[in-house]
Amino acid sequence: MTLLLTLAIAVALAAAHYEVGPERKHHTLQEVAPLLVPGDVVEVDGDAVYPGGVEFTCAGAAEAPITVRGLRRNGKRPLVSGGEMAVHFLRSNHMVFEGFEIENGSARGIRYRAAYMTMRDLYMHDCPDQGILGSDYETGPLTLEYVEVARCGGAPGGHSIYMSTDPVAYPGAVFRMEHCYVHDCTWGNCVKTRAERNEIRYNWLESDVLRALVLIGRDDERGPRPMHSEVIGNVLISRSDLPVVQAGHDGKEYGSRGRHRLVNNTLLVSAHCPDAVQARSELETVEMHNNVFYRLRGGPMLLLNEETAQWMKGRRICSGQSNWVPEGAECPPEWTGTLVGTDPGFVDLEHYDLRLAPGSPLIGAGAMHLQSPPGCPFPNPFFPPASLPPLRTIEAVGTARPRSPRDPIDVGAYAYEGEK
Repeated sequence: MTLLLTLAIAVALAAAHYEVGPERKHHTLQEVAPLLVPGDVVEVDGDAVYPGGVEFTCAGAAEAPITVRGLRRNGKRPLVSGGEMAVHFLRSNHMVFEGFEIENGSARGIRYRAAYMTMRDLYMHDCPDQGILGSDYETGPLTLEYVEVARCGGAPGGHSIYMSTDPVAYPGAVFRMEHCYVHDCTWGNCVKTRAERNEIRYNWLESDVLRALVLIGRDDERGPRPMHSEVIGNVLISRSDLPVVQAGHDGKEYGSRGRHRLVNNTLLVSAHCPDAVQARSELETVEMHNNVFYRLRGGPMLLLNEETAQWMKGRRICSGQSNWVPEGAECPPEWTGTLVGTDPGFVDLEHYDLRLAPGSPLIGAGAMHLQSPPGCPFPNPFFPPASLPPLRTIEAVGTARPRSPRDPIDVGAYAYEGEK
């Protein structure tokens, strides 16, 4: 028996199990938060309201994380409500936080200044500044799964999800976001991230006020460069007067200086802005493959706006294969195999059912061997997409993307579910 396994068994045997609820020994999360050690499990009764302002400062371990879990009662999660920060993770590394509803954090719903955490099965809403905020310092890897964020964000600078990582304390840290639904932002972007590496997969991000997704660098020269982002299998929608996606930076001094890869996404471009993706400030590459771009209510479209880009090699470096675009759209000249049409063949665009209808030109039209720009391979690319994004909801388990191994991949975030 290895020493690591022996330690893991010892920790598990020593771990405590705490129960929190109106009729339990502990009535609030504040009572148990200071007591936690690696391997502990906290279970919180649902269909009850708990005071916000919870701060977790105790860390788990890689082999024995701390788990704080909400248990549904009568179909309802436990509700954490109020406080300046409804829930604050401060150096509480190696935790799992799942199964909660969070509301009315006056500054933030969740502030994350920790590392190696997973947050899943959360419903965050009505936080007037930030929904989820990752600190610039002492912040490392984070995974968000099955998280819904609604009616969050506030000017200036408040976003539904605003993530960062510390490249000195946690070099190579990954922000992974999967199967999430962000919508009805009261201000800000659905997701804005300064993480060193972003892996944004199978989400539905829908904005009426700013952008669906912003992939940028830090505000300072701290830490290693570049910062890379991969965006795969998402629905990204903007109905504002801004592009759907922004890569590089937000107009400040430093950009991501990294590589950006968009694969098998469905992008709905605003009727008020013709730009799908905006390259801004310092970045190295942009590649886009198997995406479908559609402009709401029609009109001209610019797939890559690079007016404010500062390309690290002094020139545009991009690639793209088998993207579907409307007639008249302006595409980068490096793109190959571009599909042009008038109707992508969604099931019901008016009601945002963006699955593929029979006969859609997106069926079987994608590329299987994706090419990064010459000399600039994307590091550790993920392909093909394994799941479908949620359809304006959060599912209990992600839906596997249907595909026959004999067929080419379908274009966009959804795969045709009927007979091919």
